[in-house]
Amino acid sequence: MDTSERNALFRNMVTSLLLHGRVKTTVAKAKEVRRFAEKVITIGKRAPKIEGLEGEALVLAQAKRVHALRQAKRILNDEKAVSLLFEEYAVRFATRPGGYTRVVKAGRRAGDNSPMAFLALVEASESAPVTA
Repeated sequence: MDTSERNALFRNMVTSLLLHGRVKTTVAKAKEVRRFAEKVITIGKRAPKIEGLEGEALVLAQAKRVHALRQAKRILNDEKAVSLLFEEYAVRFATRPGGYTRVVKAGRRAGDNSPMAFLALVEASESAPVTA
């Protein structure tokens, strides 16, 4: 797989992770996608809140927020995932210094015996659907 295909795969998996709460994949992919997911959530956390600001502080905060949105949109493929990132996940992980995801091993795949795992957001609801 060449670099552009790998990056597309990881971008799609991060988008699915944010939309569904967890994804099932191989252990190697889960560990690699975790890096992308951590970076995206950190971008969402760093975007400043605009409510209650005025004057030059408002202009500066708007510029920083637009920059963060553009950075997130470079990685995420879905507008719903972007809005979830900035509205839900940034608030949920505001006090957490890192470690937003967890890899839970899930046995082996029947076809080729590859080790499988769930990549899940921590503190996610237990009833989050599983996507293949």
